[in-house]
Amino acid sequence: MKVKGNVFKYNDNVDTDVIIPARHLTSADPEQLKLHCMEDIDPSFVSRVKAGDIMVAGRNFGCGSSREHAPVAIKASGISLVIASDFARIFFRNAINVGLPIMECPEAVSAIAAGDEVEADFDTGIITDITTGQSFNAKPFPDFIKKIIDCGGLVAYTKEKSGGI
Repeated sequence: MKVKGNVFKYNDNVDTDVIIPARHLTSADPEQLKLHCMEDIDPSFVSRVKAGDIMVAGRNFGCGSSREHAPVAIKASGISLVIASDFARIFFRNAINVGLPIMECPEAVSAIAAGDEVEADFDTGIITDITTGQSFNAKPFPDFIKKIIDCGGLVAYTKEKSGGI
């Protein structure tokens, strides 16, 4: 599977309180959460993001509290992939659980600029900055994680595996 989109770029240590501010946690509805995604770090994000766009960030993306609302808000906003140098471990697991694709690739993060058009192949792990022509190698998803993402998250994957029970 491949995704392609324009890049929103952020620095190191983007925490879950910035991804979805605590004052907006009165709902777990993805449609409500997406309205406030990234608003404390990038107030215009919600009005500029388009389905398929890609988020690129530095080290320790998703640090802070363990709220699952953060990857839900990102996914609901239309972001098709988050590329970071590395992820906070709880965010990494929560992203997979909700079916938000993520890739770790410090070299790509260093080279890709905001607004670049980027394509990523989940099967090979190749990230291509179409704007500059550069390519980078991230670790491809294992088959079981690809299946979880394809199903839309762990709950849907589990239902499929159990025959809908």
